[in-house]
Amino acid sequence: MWDEEIRHMASSHAIMASGVFMATVVPAVLVPGFSVYGTHLLWQYSVAGVVAVVNISLFWLLGVSPPTKKHTITYKMSRLVHSCLYLLLSCLFFHTVVVLYGAPLLESALETFSLAVLLTSLTTLRCVCVLGPNVQAWIRVFSRHGAMSVWDTSLQMVVGCSVVGAWLGAFPIPLDWDRPWQVWPVSCSLGGVIGYLTGLVVAPAWIHWHRKHLTYKSK
Repeated sequence: MWDEEIRHMASSHAIMASGVFMATVVPAVLVPGFSVYGTHLLWQYSVAGVVAVVNISLFWLLGVSPPTKKHTITYKMSRLVHSCLYLLLSCLFFHTVVVLYGAPLLESALETFSLAVLLTSLTTLRCVCVLGPNVQAWIRVFSRHGAMSVWDTSLQMVVGCSVVGAWLGAFPIPLDWDRPWQVWPVSCSLGGVIGYLTGLVVAPAWIHWHRKHLTYKSK
């Protein structure tokens, strides 16, 4: 029943994963001295930018985003403004949460905010692409049995894996190993990206495995 959507999802996720790979490899070739550790901020923004462009393009081409009820330019501009506002608020939210969990408040503030931007591109941007700037729909999807499509289920998994990955990435930081990836916020960024990639792989595989048992309420 869901085979075609699952194939589209698997293909789009493969492209998204390739985008992360290209965002790491291409700057290493073009920018002298580029490395994930040495120029970590540049890597973060490179990944965040590519993830944003790839997600917006793919979800628009696949028609996953909810259709707009109005087609006026004013309404579309309003949705665009709301989407940008939600992304900005998401950056501030992640920045605040990370600081509350122990990140430096003033020292390394740029690094902390860059992590927040990266996490926003991995999580909130996908919510905007799949559900639109609709907080009620976001709450519905992340509540118990709230998924109404395979894309909602995929959203749950990718966002969950990204957040958990970033959280797990914080554990090695206080250890006295003196490794370059322990510098704030390298391990959290790597954890978030690895979690994101894990979600991209796990989501279509899990949905395909359980496709015969999936039942969704009508929207």
